[in-house]
Amino acid sequence: MPVTPFPAPRSLTTTPGGAALDAPVRTRADPDLPPQGYRLRTGPEGVSIDHRDARGLRYALSTLDQLRAGHDYTATGYDIRDHPDFPVRGFLLDISRDRVPTRRTLARWIEILSLARFTQLELYTEHTYAFRDQQDVWQDASPLTADDLRWLDARCAAAGIELVANQNTFGHMERFLRHPRHLHRAENPEGFERGGVHRPPSTLEPTDDNAAFATALVAEVTREIRSRRLNIGADEPFELGRGRSARRVAEQGTGEVYFSFVTRLMAPWLEAGYTVEFWADVFADHPGLMDRVPPGAVPVVWQYDGPRLLGEVIDGDTPEARTWQRLGADLDNLREGFRSRGKLLSQAGVPFWVAPGASNWNALLGRIDNAVDNMLDAAETGRENDAEGFLLTSWGDHGHWDAPSVTFGPVVFGGAVSWSLEANRDLDIAAVLDDHVLLDGARLTGGVLTRLGRVYRDLGVPLLNGSPIARALFPDPAVPLPSLPEPEAMDRVAATLTACRTDLDAADPAAADGDVVRRELRHAVALAEFALDVLRARSAARAGTGTVPDADAIDPVTARRLLRRIDPLLGEQRACWLLRSRPGGLDDSIGELDRLRHQLGTAAHA
Repeated sequence: MPVTPFPAPRSLTTTPGGAALDAPVRTRADPDLPPQGYRLRTGPEGVSIDHRDARGLRYALSTLDQLRAGHDYTATGYDIRDHPDFPVRGFLLDISRDRVPTRRTLARWIEILSLARFTQLELYTEHTYAFRDQQDVWQDASPLTADDLRWLDARCAAAGIELVANQNTFGHMERFLRHPRHLHRAENPEGFERGGVHRPPSTLEPTDDNAAFATALVAEVTREIRSRRLNIGADEPFELGRGRSARRVAEQGTGEVYFSFVTRLMAPWLEAGYTVEFWADVFADHPGLMDRVPPGAVPVVWQYDGPRLLGEVIDGDTPEARTWQRLGADLDNLREGFRSRGKLLSQAGVPFWVAPGASNWNALLGRIDNAVDNMLDAAETGRENDAEGFLLTSWGDHGHWDAPSVTFGPVVFGGAVSWSLEANRDLDIAAVLDDHVLLDGARLTGGVLTRLGRVYRDLGVPLLNGSPIARALFPDPAVPLPSLPEPEAMDRVAATLTACRTDLDAADPAAADGDVVRRELRHAVALAEFALDVLRARSAARAGTGTVPDADAIDPVTARRLLRRIDPLLGEQRACWLLRSRPGGLDDSIGELDRLRHQLGTAAHA
């Protein structure tokens, strides 16, 4: 049977009669092919490759390796023509929400990214780099060092991937601002209110001194990397205009103050010939700024929920939608997915990238269907508007409790659809995971990952940016569960979790991290079962009240029983974490469960 390589090529034809396994490979550079493109032909006359450039040759040889693995290779001739939809196909891994990967884990990511034809890797940092004069900020974080970055840059280069610095510079600076010597840099040193919850200061005041401070951080990371591209972040400056810059914002407008600061952050890098990425969440809300984007600057449009889920939540004017509206979300813009901002930027002639999400965070088991929908929306919008880049993001909200393997499926899908959308939109993710990533001869692990990734949907409580499982474990008063799952839905999910555990026992992933994947997924199942029991107990406490109670309303006997299960779960969480990640940040991540523990403790002594 002919082989369909991964990613599926845009054109593949077969004929009877293949090449010998040891047939020489004739290669020829063809400047008329699209960038990164190739044509691969095999048959009785041998193997020939026409390629545009080094990446095209790399992808052709990788495809040839997959064809040779097929049992019918010598009996089947192949003619494959291929090139990418997006010239830049990047993956962003958050290493600042406590989980800093080991070198072994980073090497594993490079393998998977190379397989999926990503061209770029960004490690998102806030405080998790060993900045020379910031030891008090990173000392407990097991940060990456300059030596780590040089090592990783070399490994990426060998795999045809560009390592790009990604250092936030405006919002999300709370890990610096919590230290007294940096508090004077805060827009609002007293913190701020969001969603009815007091938050610590997280945004730099937009001053020249702070621009110099942030630029120095970027410079430390960038000097260890060969790339001439970088990402300065600058997203979600929540306090902007609500503290020290309030007068300026009142006089000039939020957009003007924001973009003036961001332009100062970009300037030294643009002058040095760098391409500078920045998040477009604030920028894109101010159309008057569109004609001021300097050459070499690239706004990156991010959006992390797919059109189907957005429709379920927003079109019905649900309590979940009203929660996000209170948090400041523009629901009308959000409902349009990538199209609203993408169209705006395209009409203004501003080159931009699209950045969907892997939907791993705030979910524990992932949200695979939402990730697929989100990535398809990004790829379609990006192609319609000639976006040059597709940046898949994997964040780590609430301490990055999800196992790294939860993100493997979204990564192979994101790589495939950013390479060729039409050829890969119906990709069998489970099969790709089993055949190419996990090497599971039993063909079970990929199916476990995709089924676990649908649990959020099966619970029947549509949420933005999260799942009921995660909200049960990490209750946040700013985004409460709008309702509890029906008992029948929880029964179905419990059966799915049991079946997945059984399949993991029978799975046989031969990849080097196969045993790690099985262990971390077994633990994820146990955590999900615990969360499900918390939801059941809250549902019982709701009976007759018509409200959605917190865990402190659970009956004392059940609360004590749940409390006894926490420490063994935390012990295994620590063990699984250390199989792939550095110890720094682990205690902070474990602490994310404290609110639930406190609620159960209150209930236990009621």
